[in-house]
Amino acid sequence: MHSFQQQAGFPILTVMTFLPTLGALVMLALMRGRPQLYKSTALVTAGATFFLSLAMVLKFDQSSADFQFIEKVSWIERLGASYHMGVDGISVLLILLTTLLSLVIVPASWNYIKDRELTFFASFLFLETGMLGTFCARDLLLFYVFWEIMLIPMYFIIGVWGGPRRIYAALKFFLFTMAGSVLMLVAIVGIAYLARPDRYAAPVFDLDQLQKAVFSFPVQVAAFLAFFIAFAIKVPMWPVHTWLPDAHVEAPTAGSVILAGVLLKMGGYGIIRFCIPLFPDAAAAAVPYILILSIIAIIYGAMVSLVQKDLKKLVAYSSVSHMGFVTGGIFAFNVIGLSGAVLVMFSHGLLTGALFLLVGFMYERLHTREISLMGGLASPFPVLAAFLLFFTLASLGLPGLSGFIGEFLSLLGLFSYNKAMAVVAASGIILAAAYLLWMYLRVMFTGTRDEEWFKLSDLNLREIASLAPLAVLAVWVGVYPSTFLNIINPSVNKLVTQMAPYVAQHGGLLTHLFASRGGL
Repeated sequence: MHSFQQQAGFPILTVMTFLPTLGALVMLALMRGRPQLYKSTALVTAGATFFLSLAMVLKFDQSSADFQFIEKVSWIERLGASYHMGVDGISVLLILLTTLLSLVIVPASWNYIKDRELTFFASFLFLETGMLGTFCARDLLLFYVFWEIMLIPMYFIIGVWGGPRRIYAALKFFLFTMAGSVLMLVAIVGIAYLARPDRYAAPVFDLDQLQKAVFSFPVQVAAFLAFFIAFAIKVPMWPVHTWLPDAHVEAPTAGSVILAGVLLKMGGYGIIRFCIPLFPDAAAAAVPYILILSIIAIIYGAMVSLVQKDLKKLVAYSSVSHMGFVTGGIFAFNVIGLSGAVLVMFSHGLLTGALFLLVGFMYERLHTREISLMGGLASPFPVLAAFLLFFTLASLGLPGLSGFIGEFLSLLGLFSYNKAMAVVAASGIILAAAYLLWMYLRVMFTGTRDEEWFKLSDLNLREIASLAPLAVLAVWVGVYPSTFLNIINPSVNKLVTQMAPYVAQHGGLLTHLFASRGGL
């Protein structure tokens, strides 16, 4: 093994990534039968990981588009694989989101998991390592290892601690994700061998080297489709979204928070990090088709949310709609749209994570998620009602809160590409206001009013502490988005500049179509 080659003396990415695994192993080895000790250890471990990510963000050079905190060491020399870690302005915010939500779910789950508690908290720490490694990896084989590591604890979190149909939901989640992963693995091996300088050289998995390789257009199309399908399942894009509602409804509250808050973002991140820079010709040629799928997802997700009877399913389908703005902003291929897409990912993680927490807190008190069985909850639970109103307004895009700025920028970027598409996509915001406000009205004011509910407690300090940081960040992003855009923009500028000649060359079917008709 060679020594680390890094910009900083302290390997912060490695420590941050594997600290949760270390905490989980210590808990499993030494703390069986001592719930207060292993819960406290999980909290301290998640907290330490969050503060490491915060230190990384504060030390991050916002003026640079280059990857920072580089750590590179030979891993499997015969295969040409290296342990190569690094972050840019896109991944650094998603890492911060991951560590924050991982910290939030520990106190949020403190008293609500009754069975196999130790394994539950350890599983989340293992999952955190997989998620952080996925955002840090700069080697395709290393990325794939972390991508698959993440799948295993999530499968058990749904399958062991989920609802009545948990086995079905866990298997569906596993099979969908695994199908995409196998396609991606075939493409990874294929391009790694094609990128070799000669037939006797080792395969090339390092992203810096792969981006210098030139693949033929048919190879790009095949590899792009394989990668894109894997990431589209994760986003999830219509029509490969059907695993999501089942997984969300059956997962425990903490599982739903991480699933919506982080795992969906890995799809968008993968598209930005791998699909576009590695296969630019194919990505540029695919623009109109992916934008159409994105608009379908926005409208479809919103309309299906309107008719949901289960509160958790409503929030799950709303994620399909919101993530349509992400893929729409990405494939607009301009700085405004791509910056908006990254900001939507960050904001959606905060807001939907908070909504799933609130749904979980309600379920623990009422033992139902059926909207028709709720109603009048504002009187017995005024603090819960206030938090739910705040995150509902933020999710529907109220100006001044985080949901607005990201979706506004994505739409603005889409408008620069094609006005008609932007107008259709904007209707998703109107539908979001409809299903979210109607949900709030039915849950908090109209319908059933059970006197027994007045005997139940409102949100306690531990639950409020779980929601408070998400609320603070939602306001911060909404009021002063430049804090986050300054981090994102250099990396986005670099990617858009790299893609400009390919987009100009391929144009896009719909651009030419509207141009020939004089536009709108």
